[in-house]
Amino acid sequence: MRQTNASDVPPRSWLVVSTTRSGEFVYEAGWRHRRADGHLQTMKRRLGPAWLERNGEGSLQRRRGRPKPGFLDEHAAVVEKDRLVRAAERELAARAAQVEREANAPVTFRAVAHVYLEWLDRVQGAKPATLRDHRYLLAEPGAPHRRGAGSHPGMIMAALGDRPAADVTTREINALLDTVAAGAASPRTVNKHRQLICAIYGYGCRAATFDLDRNPAIAADRRPEPERARLEFFSPEEVELLAHALAGAAHRDAGAPAVSDAESIARAEEDKQDAELVRVAAYTGLRRGELIALRWRDVDFARRKIVVSRAVSADVEASSTKSRRAREVPLPDQAAEALTRLSHRHEFAGPDEYVFANRLGRRLDGSALRRRVDRARDAVGLRPLRFHDLRHTYGSLLVAGGVDLASVKSALGHSRITTTERYLHARSAGELADRFTRALAPAETTIP
Repeated sequence: MRQTNASDVPPRSWLVVSTTRSGEFVYEAGWRHRRADGHLQTMKRRLGPAWLERNGEGSLQRRRGRPKPGFLDEHAAVVEKDRLVRAAERELAARAAQVEREANAPVTFRAVAHVYLEWLDRVQGAKPATLRDHRYLLAEPGAPHRRGAGSHPGMIMAALGDRPAADVTTREINALLDTVAAGAASPRTVNKHRQLICAIYGYGCRAATFDLDRNPAIAADRRPEPERARLEFFSPEEVELLAHALAGAAHRDAGAPAVSDAESIARAEEDKQDAELVRVAAYTGLRRGELIALRWRDVDFARRKIVVSRAVSADVEASSTKSRRAREVPLPDQAAEALTRLSHRHEFAGPDEYVFANRLGRRLDGSALRRRVDRARDAVGLRPLRFHDLRHTYGSLLVAGGVDLASVKSALGHSRITTTERYLHARSAGELADRFTRALAPAETTIP
């Protein structure tokens, strides 16, 4: 004899006749479902069309004959009601059990990583470029790239995503880093994977988050990175040669001439603006994202300074710079003259307008700007230095000219003096030798 399970006994239910918007009669099942928290919830489900009609007095009665296919008489509606209530209760019980299992299941690395990214964005206000890089490393295996036909390798999530975060071992992380390195990644790229995993666990170990008891990434192997190469930078003569190349349209395709006089004039104005931008970059040290976010109200000719308070990161204009602090950059004559020439243009010269604007007055595309500068550089045979090396030019020339490191650090917006010390290479060894000689010379004594 089959034993009846308590879960197979449906709760008390009832049958209801309702009318649809089109005036048809339907049977509905109603019952009281007890939720996991003990509270009762009234449930209602439609069963199907009712084999009913109104009599002469307006009351409902059964139609004559056998019900048509799809219609229910009262007996069939009761049977269907009991079947539906049992099925619905089983489904609700299974769903509640799944929710309970998920609530009690150990949190996965994937869950911790996603909450960490949300915290970085919402609470820490991380730069768009930082979030973009982190999301790339934490993408799921096979996820399509935003652009192009490629897909993400998703190495971190493939190795750790489904693992309970508390169970991940240092050995697993080392195996993941070995896999990354085996894909011809540089030591710096391998260390970026390690650093991100370490940051995720650092967040997850907080008592206010997941209260994980350890960070297995701390003991993971860090790859030795090669010593940074000596910084290369443009000379002032090379900066001017590059600016003249841009102003002379050396970066443009000679096989695609302007289609009209108006187009030719517009191109010439754009080329002159690019030339002045290169000068401002080399003589103020502003980053590319800071340059294209610069507005005329940020330029103070009277006090000879530029106030840098915003930058473009990952094509998004942020209300702060990379160091998250506004800074004042001294405006030397070389940069002031370039900005003065730009300020005399007939449009886009108001306080809220971009200093470097496209034909519509909008900010420039940073990637397109970099490509134009690279083409102009190659056209005149300059060394293959990057756009960012214009910033290195500024720092190197200042240090070589005897400006103290603290002032250079402030102008460049570095958060640590050790970053600024990279520019010490620009000092001439001969000049330093002369300084050392004077410092080591004995004091002159007077013989009585």
